[in-house]
Amino acid sequence: MNSTAPDTRTVVLERTFPHTPETLWSALTEGHLLAEWLMNNNFEPVTGREFQFRAQPVPHWDGVIDCKVLVIDPLKTLSYTWRSMGLDSVVLFTLSPTSDGTHLRVEHSGFRPDQHAAFQGATFGWQKFFTSLERLLDRKLA
Repeated sequence: MNSTAPDTRTVVLERTFPHTPETLWSALTEGHLLAEWLMNNNFEPVTGREFQFRAQPVPHWDGVIDCKVLVIDPLKTLSYTWRSMGLDSVVLFTLSPTSDGTHLRVEHSGFRPDQHAAFQGATFGWQKFFTSLERLLDRKLA
């Protein structure tokens, strides 16, 4: 956990994948691939583009996450807002080539102290998403 401001918390997850930055970038920015490891979406890698992630609705949540692309730096950085159920946060992906693949870092920032359940959910969720991403990469994009 990192702190970006005195009153917010950030979920940080890092992993090195045995795949090129191009392969990882495709999984992060192509809507049909993104849907396989994260959620259904209408994402397009265009700065300023508004889009939604859609998950299965559950009690007290319609399954919709409203987003807006903030940064697109191909093969390096992707960032977008993440708004749902009172959470107004930002997701930042950073890719760094390594000798044996690509290091991927995700930072999901903006959790207020009163959003402990959302913070815990995001911590668990990003670990699950990374596992799904790893499976997708190994299965389809190796």
